[in-house]
Amino acid sequence: MINRKAFVVFGLALASLIVLPNARASETDQATKLTFSQSVQIPGQVLSAGTYWFVVLTPDAVQIFSSDRSTLYATLLTHSAELLEPADKTTVIFADRGSMQPEAIVTWFYPGRTIGHEFLYSKQDRKEIAQAKQRTVAAGD
Repeated sequence: MINRKAFVVFGLALASLIVLPNARASETDQATKLTFSQSVQIPGQVLSAGTYWFVVLTPDAVQIFSSDRSTLYATLLTHSAELLEPADKTTVIFADRGSMQPEAIVTWFYPGRTIGHEFLYSKQDRKEIAQAKQRTVAAGD
């Protein structure tokens, strides 16, 4: 009986070692490095032009870090958003609210996924975003 249990435990441990190298952290946390050529708005603040890491904390929360991941700029609540078909590249939907304000990041989709992250803005910002012209950008375009 003890030998059988030991064999099962050993087998499970061996199976997990085979599976673990195939797992990628970026798949789990959807870590994505995005570079903006001009300032962009996120809920509650504006990010200046530069490179940032977008990382999923929970299904309903995204964190935004500096390019070296040493500084956390924001932890933001999100809702699920859906694409009809998965995109091959990271996809970001922006709202262009005119020349006086930076474009707002509305939604972010990780490559290969149809479910993305819609950022939750204040009531006033939601009104402006709803009326703004939206554009979709695939990373690398």
